Amino acid sequence: MRFLIKAFFLVFLLLAASAAGIWYWANQPLALKTSPLDFRVTPGSSLRAAIGQMRDAGIAVEPNLLAGLARLQKAETGIKAGSYSVSNGVTPLQLLTKLTRGETTLGNLTLVEGWTFRQWRTRLDRHPDLLHLSSGQSEAQLAEQLGVAGGVLDGRLFPDTYMFDKQSSDLELLARAVRAMQARLDSEWPRRDAGLPYRTPDEALIMASIIEKETGRESDRTKVAAVFVNRLRKGMLLQTDPTVIYGLGERFDGNLRKRDLLEETPYNTYRRPGLPPTPIAMPGLASLQAALHPAPSDVLYFVARGDGSSEFSRTLDEHNRAVNKYQRGGK
Repeated sequence: MRFLIKAFFLVFLLLAASAAGIWYWANQPLALKTSPLDFRVTPGSSLRAAIGQMRDAGIAVEPNLLAGLARLQKAETGIKAGSYSVSNGVTPLQLLTKLTRGETTLGNLTLVEGWTFRQWRTRLDRHPDLLHLSSGQSEAQLAEQLGVAGGVLDGRLFPDTYMFDKQSSDLELLARAVRAMQARLDSEWPRRDAGLPYRTPDEALIMASIIEKETGRESDRTKVAAVFVNRLRKGMLLQTDPTVIYGLGERFDGNLRKRDLLEETPYNTYRRPGLPPTPIAMPGLASLQAALHPAPSDVLYFVARGDGSSEFSRTLDEHNRAVNKYQRGGK
């Protein structure tokens, strides 16, 4: 009996010493390869896997001691995935607290309304906080990965400011933008006005992209939509410059010429009736809503006034007078 008591006492002392040793270590600064140091815990990581990821990133943390500390803190299964940042002086206890509280560091990226995917991709590729997994892939390859039919991403990504874990992939961000646009389209399409000349939600999205490119002032948006909807209803050519420019692609040098308006491309709405085959830019929610709820007006023409707003006309004579006044300097 006395032997058992001594044995239990010895075990108790060993455990207490071990706990004290872990606790002492838990409050000593860790050596870091650089400061500050960023690392990422991938989703689904166990504690041991997370420790491996931290060591690979340059944190000199002892796996068994941190695992022991996590047991003492009852935090073995409380590690949260995400991107983290630590600086010189951080202790194992502070590190474990960050991981269990999910004190992640976030990057952000604003994807702009009216931009094309080519413009968006330039911004994505330059962002230092993203893991660039899409490099070298064509737009068609990316569209296939993202589940977008037709191989074209213009119009399929929702413009917004996206927050993300640092060193998450650009593909993850693009997938979020695809889902966000589809969610807006699914929500807005059933609430559309009756009698619109669109057969599918995709046609409304194409119209929204044209409205986005043609709108210089927010207050004009639904009236711009009315012009194009009225033209479709009457079987008139849309005759919108942004679609022609889109069809020219990289050949467009900033100056739209008469010969460009005569060139045969699928996007030349001066020559081809109806909508172009795909969206020409990323429309925002306001343009999508304008396409589905155009102003109740019989206008068929508009011209820029030079101050960001537009002059709208019902007849060609009115329009020609407006063009003479605002673009040719007439009285």
